[in-house]
Amino acid sequence: MKITRIDSYFIGIPYEHGAPKPVLTAADGRTTQDAVYVRVETDNGLTGWGEAFGFGSCRMSHMAVQRVVAPIAVGCDASDIGALMTDLERRTQNMSRNGPVGFALSGLDIALWDIAGKAAGKPIHALLGGARRERIPAYASLLRLNTPELVRASSARALARGFKHIKLHERTVETVAAAREVLGFNIDLMLDTNCTWMLEQALEMAARLRPFNLTWLEEPVFPPDDYEALATLRRDCGIPIAAGENLGNTMDVRHILKAEAVDFLQPDVAKMGGITAMQKALVMADAAGTELHPHSPLFGPALAATLHILGAMPKETACEFYFADLENNPIGAISTPVDGAFSVPQGPGLGIEVDEGLLARYRID
Repeated sequence: MKITRIDSYFIGIPYEHGAPKPVLTAADGRTTQDAVYVRVETDNGLTGWGEAFGFGSCRMSHMAVQRVVAPIAVGCDASDIGALMTDLERRTQNMSRNGPVGFALSGLDIALWDIAGKAAGKPIHALLGGARRERIPAYASLLRLNTPELVRASSARALARGFKHIKLHERTVETVAAAREVLGFNIDLMLDTNCTWMLEQALEMAARLRPFNLTWLEEPVFPPDDYEALATLRRDCGIPIAAGENLGNTMDVRHILKAEAVDFLQPDVAKMGGITAMQKALVMADAAGTELHPHSPLFGPALAATLHILGAMPKETACEFYFADLENNPIGAISTPVDGAFSVPQGPGLGIEVDEGLLARYRID
């Protein structure tokens, strides 16, 4: 089975009218949810879909698919996904260990698993050992809102939609206190600071955050690959530590686990090498006795891939849902949890139908 064509679609989907917008800075907000869809055709007549991360890197990921990955991958034998991805990683090793070229390879890997599932007539989770559940709890991953008033309002909306696990993207004690005020202490509350503090400041802030009983404190230090600082914080701060969305490859997984830097490992299928790399990360995390909670604030094929991974994992683990409603979604209703839970896709491959009309409608380039 040879790859005959690879296309990428850089799209921007508006948020539903009246919905909160993700904050880029204190004075700005995104107007669209951007994404890069990867479409792969093969000589057996099958087409697969993938997704390359994401957010502010979309334009570069799109270019990486077109200018780096497609030229070297078209014509390659895709019957052994692992062997092909290793070969492509070696051929791009000076630019793909992290960043847009690695994201582009991740999108290709997801698409190839989609094709493999379609060829076998099975959902991807069946290729991973079989689904252990049909529904997966979701946690509402709230936008960065910056004010206690907006955090209260968004937390209340998440509760009303059936979410029992909620994550903030905030950087102040006041906003965390506002969430707890609305949620009480029977709802799991996580905090992602997006790598905002140096170690000493992180230790000081963690001490102030301890009374709010956080399930985890996520990406608390800069730079994100300072695993020694993360390990120190984990040892001394009294709050479980989560990190991993910035991991670029499985060697990064090895390093963060060896440093004993996290309680919850959070690699992203659209960033770190696709489903192939995620399966390796699962084995490594299990050997280290560390829980794996995939990072997935996405709405497309990468979210579907994450659901297949979670469906096949031994332990039930909640899936991230980026709490922002879109005007439309090219993969349809599968992208939205109902009563606080996702359904595990059951169709062949990813189990999604991509609306190419919507891709054309929202295409940016």
